[in-house]
Amino acid sequence: MINVKGPHGGSVLGRRYIERDRKVCHNLIIKDYFSGGESKYPPSYFCRRYRMDIDLFKRILRGIHNHDDYFTQRVDAAKKYDLSPLQKMMALLKMLAYGCPVDSVDEYIQIGESTVVECLKLFCDAIIGVFEEQYLRKPNEDDIKKLLKEGKDRGFPGMLVSLDCMHWPWRNCHVAWHGTHTNGFKKVPTLILEAVPSESLWIWHAFFGMAGSNNDVSVLDRSPLFDDIVNGIAPPCNFVVQGHQYDMGYYLSDGIYPQYATLLQTISSPNTTKEKFFAKRQEVVRKDVERAFGILQARWHIVKRPSRMWNVKDIGKIRDTCIILHNMIIAHERQQGVDPESWRPLPDENVEPVVPQHDCAFLVDNMINRIRQVRDKEVHNELKIDIINHLWDQLGDSETVGFLYLQRRS
Repeated sequence: MINVKGPHGGSVLGRRYIERDRKVCHNLIIKDYFSGGESKYPPSYFCRRYRMDIDLFKRILRGIHNHDDYFTQRVDAAKKYDLSPLQKMMALLKMLAYGCPVDSVDEYIQIGESTVVECLKLFCDAIIGVFEEQYLRKPNEDDIKKLLKEGKDRGFPGMLVSLDCMHWPWRNCHVAWHGTHTNGFKKVPTLILEAVPSESLWIWHAFFGMAGSNNDVSVLDRSPLFDDIVNGIAPPCNFVVQGHQYDMGYYLSDGIYPQYATLLQTISSPNTTKEKFFAKRQEVVRKDVERAFGILQARWHIVKRPSRMWNVKDIGKIRDTCIILHNMIIAHERQQGVDPESWRPLPDENVEPVVPQHDCAFLVDNMINRIRQVRDKEVHNELKIDIINHLWDQLGDSETVGFLYLQRRS
């Protein structure tokens, strides 16, 4: 049937109106989950189905309600109640958690397909607007110190986090773009996400949107990961290994990445015993990024399943929302009973850095020198040798004998 608008530009002719009893649905949700001890389902069921406990859910609901008037319940001219903020957020979390189509939440939530799409876009904008500064931010000086301490405790002094990329399939990629978004490995159009999570699985950096035909190196060249170092505004990161002083932290990566002073790859074909031990330890610690990707996809299946959105910006907002919610859940679970506002950046962190008034040539020269420092291959090789010797020196006599015995057996 061809949809033709009415003579006065009103409702589309031929479209069927479905009466949805939204007030009854809202009361049913309250009875199922939010009635305290009298709720139909225990809190563990809510946490399993919606990926967070009720307290965190209520906090997020208050945040988006105060940020956008769209998430308030209204009454139309016919004296009928609109969807409540609770219904909208329940429907959106169900979609994010299970990656289900937009019309699959209609039966329980009583919400139309077009309304779900509209809610999803506004929900992502609200989450990013309210919580991005706190839960998707760059590490400050205190965070750098904590990350360096964690890396040193794990045997890698100077290590910040691990670096890697993942592909997100794009189901509704435009036909004209299939060639640029498909590589020989995935066989389907994808978009690439670059992330750097820590041991606690907190994601400190996320760069998304490049076509799937790119590799990790080309993504790194476009990524803003080292922009603060190049611009001279990165927090100080000083450490000593084997008597050598370094002033830039490094990220653990796999073998495809270039030999930068800020990257430490594994050794694909180790020859000596020290190199074999280093490769084993490096690959064990670098599993942080694989674990983070796995938990992110397990918690929010919409990131694992092919994206049904048409616009890359909308997909990027969904990705940001999932990462922010992921970090919020990690912080909430780790800091039970602790004020979550303690994770906010310090007041002086948002102050714009003071740039000295120099001529353009001087600033450009400084930037070029910092780029050369980041890409210094000699520093990279020296750092790798120091880390290899450091890890081997940390072994006790019994651990050394055990490792050599396992190497002979393998």
